[in-house]
Amino acid sequence: MTKNISTEGLLAIYEALDHKATGKVAVKISSGEPGGHYFLSPKLIQPLVQAVNGTIIECNTAYGGKRADTESHRKVVEEHGFTAIAPVDIMDAEGYMSIPIVGGKHLQEDLVGASFKNYDFVVNLAHFKGHAMGGFGGVIKNMSIGIASSMGKSLIHSAGTETTGFGIDTPQDDFLESMAEAAKGVADYMGANIVYINVMNNLSVDCDCDAHPAKPEMDDIGILASLDPVALDQACVDLVYAADGKALIERMESRHAIHTLEHGDSIGLGTRNYELISM
Repeated sequence: MTKNISTEGLLAIYEALDHKATGKVAVKISSGEPGGHYFLSPKLIQPLVQAVNGTIIECNTAYGGKRADTESHRKVVEEHGFTAIAPVDIMDAEGYMSIPIVGGKHLQEDLVGASFKNYDFVVNLAHFKGHAMGGFGGVIKNMSIGIASSMGKSLIHSAGTETTGFGIDTPQDDFLESMAEAAKGVADYMGANIVYINVMNNLSVDCDCDAHPAKPEMDDIGILASLDPVALDQACVDLVYAADGKALIERMESRHAIHTLEHGDSIGLGTRNYELISM
């Protein structure tokens, strides 16, 4: 962990993992819904993205908005400044591909963007913050819902029952479990060729997918990285509690957000146990 939220801090924490990105590298971020302004800025991430010679990857949304189709989404990534720093791939522009999920309770496959198969390594670069449905969004959400195609997002939100919409009647724990299961599909597919980074700034209770996110009510915390996504998201949750971030804590508890980590641990996505090393 570093408290230095800067280009230098981000590069340093990636390098501290001692797990070099090789081959054709994808950098998964959230492009951010227009109207929102808390997504990770191109200026912050540019040195890391370029250091790994990365392509920024995204997929279209399943809930309308300005990122629900490829043409509109490409306009958003350009307006938000991402095309100025690296190539951007909307991975489900040409459809989707299925990857298996082993040990899932709700999902047996994850429908991800079709061009995901073109990448050898993933830098999962997430903005840790709240989320209206999941309670919080970190690296697990970033590679489950984030890497899923539009149809795949619906499959996750509905716990495997729908490929359109976002499962409005799905029991909350079933949705959270499905999110962890989809993340496991991606993690298993990539094997050792993935690293996880959470940037804990602009800690709104709302996600970057929200066009009108609430103003953060707590201070920025830092940047954390790991080779274990469950441990990383757990550490970030614990830091929110330690900082007494009341609004974000209420958001997480009201959505039973910790269950994503409980299920992720139980299915082998990672472990909730960790050692926090400060840089």
